[in-house]
Parts: sequence; structure tokens; C-alpha cells
Amino acid sequence: MKVLRKASLFFSVLMLLLLTACSGESTGNEGSTTEQTDEKISAKFGVISYLTGAGAAYGEAITQGLKLAQSEINENGEVNIELVIEDSAGEAEQALSASQKLMSDDSTLAIIGPTLSTEFFAVAPEADLNGITIMGTSTTAEGIPEIGDYVFRNAIPEALAIPTAMEKAIERTGAKKVAMIYGNDDVLTQSGFDTMKKTAEEMGLEILTIETFQKGQSDYNAQLTKIKNTNPDLILASALYNEGAVIMDQARKMGIEVPFVGGNGFNSPQVIEIAGDAANGLIVATPWFGESDEQKVVEFNEKYEAAYGKRPDQFAAQAYDALYIYADALKRAGEADRELFHEALAETKDFEGLLGNFSFDEIGDVVMDVKVVEIKDGKFIEFE
Repeated sequence: MKVLRKASLFFSVLMLLLLTACSGESTGNEGSTTEQTDEKISAKFGVISYLTGAGAAYGEAITQGLKLAQSEINENGEVNIELVIEDSAGEAEQALSASQKLMSDDSTLAIIGPTLSTEFFAVAPEADLNGITIMGTSTTAEGIPEIGDYVFRNAIPEALAIPTAMEKAIERTGAKKVAMIYGNDDVLTQSGFDTMKKTAEEMGLEILTIETFQKGQSDYNAQLTKIKNTNPDLILASALYNEGAVIMDQARKMGIEVPFVGGNGFNSPQVIEIAGDAANGLIVATPWFGESDEQKVVEFNEKYEAAYGKRPDQFAAQAYDALYIYADALKRAGEADRELFHEALAETKDFEGLLGNFSFDEIGDVVMDVKVVEIKDGKFIEFE
């Protein structure tokens, strides 16, 4: 029995030595390193999107844009991306709960979303505190990138978009007097109003009246009557598409015919669907012009429509670009490491995306050109 035990012990030690030798060879030689480098990099990204509730069209477009990009990126084969999508229902508390669920998973490399700036201000500080990169694809309020080092966005901020739209509108109309209306219970619409007011004052425009409303409001008769009685040349409106479309519809029915200049919340086909002909005359700035004859825009429209049965909007296009920006950073990081990914993303410069040439500035904000569009004959066209 002792002989057998000794033989067994000798055999075990021999096998251990052989395994150790093999292990040392596989981690140390050049062939092994090349094999690791050539392996596909896989990463899991969390997504927080507004999928149920009054503004679900925003979240639907965003997730569809992300999924289309995901299928293309994974098919390309350089990296493999998994998306874990959580619904925020447009509520800051639910968005925060969704983010905590995603961040508790150590395999979550980074987060995309939430959709609304109000939600984003609730979620981003915690992501930054945990050292998890987060990027907004539709968050345009002031102060977003300033939240922290790990906070980015690829959405054109209101502070850049609104003044551009106002300048173009005033060049054409010669407007000197404006009325303003905005939602005072949402970060995005409040931020849009602040930018509109500041720009109007800087341009020497006379502000005749400032009217407010709340989310879900359906009757704007009192506000619009005051606006009509001041006889403005332009109406500056900061609203999400639900309320914005209804405001324009009721304004036209009251005989208000002057153009509206809107904030980012108006950049949705839902405005036309809800307001119909009343949407004509809306002027907005956007990085996305879906009627462009650029090859990449035409191809994206065709792919999106084939996948989802409808044309994409700005929110779909920005989300599509966002995932490609993440994929590019992941490739440059070389592995799914949170800190390496964050560093690579921050270095994004001159990325040629669907929306054009894109870079992050030193605080993680957008550097790119904006376009001005208007609604005419029931569709968005380039403003001239």
C-alpha cells in the first residue's frame, strides 16, 4: 500500500510540474500574446431609456438606433457588444433605480442614457462617483458634462443649438419682438428657456411676455391668449414634443401665424404627427437632417426603415452614433476595462460618424456642427 501511495504521489507531483511548465510557456511567449490581441473584445453596456409613458417615442427611437448599431458592430467582428436595456419611464427616481441595478453588475463597462436631462442629473453623479463612464445621447441641458470626469454626451447642447436657430430665424424674418413659453417643471425645458432668454437679450430683442406650463397640460388657452394680444414677430418655445405639438396646434386655431423657434424637445416626427399642418413654421437646430442626400444618411434611412418600418429621427441617429463612438473607444482601449475605456473615450477626436465629424472637448462635451431645419408641408426641410 505504501508503494502504491508513493507511486501515486510521484505521479501527482510530476503532473503538477508539467502543468506549471505548460502554464508558464502559454503566458510568456510571443505567440500567446498575439493570440490574446487577436481575440474579439467583448463588452456589456447598460442602457437607461424612456420606453413607457408620454415621451416613449424618444426612448423607442434611441433603443432602435442602438440596436441597429449593435447588430452592425457585432457583425463587423472587431468587438462584440451586449446591451442591457432598462426602462426609466421618464422618471428620475426610476432612472436612478435602473442605474443602480446596472452599476451593481461588475461586468457593466459603461452606461448610455438616461433620455431626459432631468433623469440624467439624478443618475450621472452616482455613475461618476463609482468611476463608471456614462454618456447622454439626448441630454442637451446646460451643466451635463460638468457633473464629473466620467460624464459625456454626444447630443448638441441647447446653448449651441438654440442661438443658431434664433439667428437664422431673425435673419429671415427681421423679428424684433418675441413672446416666450416654456415648461417650468423639467430640466431640459427650463434650460432651453434660459438659453432663449439670454440669447434674446443679447440680440436686443424685446421680450413681450413669458408664459409657463407643466408636463401633461392640455389646455394652453390662457397662455396663448396673452401671447396673441402682444402681437409678437416670433414665439420662442421650450417644450417636449407632446406639449409643444399641442401648443402649436392650439396657437394656429387661435389665429397665431408667426413662426415658432423650438428647443431640442421639438426634434421628433411626433411633432408633425400630433400637430399636423399646425407644425408648419417650426424652426429648430439639430445635428441631424434626415432628408440629406449624403450617402451615409440615405443608407442609414434605408437600414432603419427596413428594420423598424419607419424613418429615423434625430434621437435614433444620435444613439446610433453613440454606440459607434463607444465601440471605437473600446477598440482603442484594447480590453473591457472601465478605466482604460474611460481614458480612450475622453480622447475621441475627429470621429467620422453618421452626424458628421465629432470630438469631445476637455470636459466631455460635443464639438461638431449644427444644422437648422424647419417644418414645411408636413416634413422637416433644410432652413434657407
